[in-house]
Amino acid sequence: MSDSSVIAIPLRNLITIIIAVGIIITGYFNVTERISFLEHNTKLANVWIEMNSNFRTKWPLGELGALPDDAEQNMRLTQIEKQIQEIITEASAEVMKGKSKAELEAIYSGIVSAIKDKNYSK
Repeated sequence: MSDSSVIAIPLRNLITIIIAVGIIITGYFNVTERISFLEHNTKLANVWIEMNSNFRTKWPLGELGALPDDAEQNMRLTQIEKQIQEIITEASAEVMKGKSKAELEAIYSGIVSAIKDKNYSK
């Protein structure tokens, strides 16, 4: 080759090559952008999955608090437990007093009917 060598390329082919390179560059950037978008969505999904896993394991254990309804239910259960303990104490005291079996059965049936008559729901 010499310094006077000339490369001749038709203008139509040159324009076609430039357009093809432009399309390839545009396609590359579109694919790169789509991959970045999907990687970002995957990272966000992993964060949500981790938060859900923590919630799923910690909520039943009470480590994340409780609903107001749960607190009210716990209050009601505590009150019922106190009432049952009082009933047991009274029944024990009656047994100690030497009540007859018929009297104790009457007391027991009275207690059972009193508990059934109470409405502990809202």
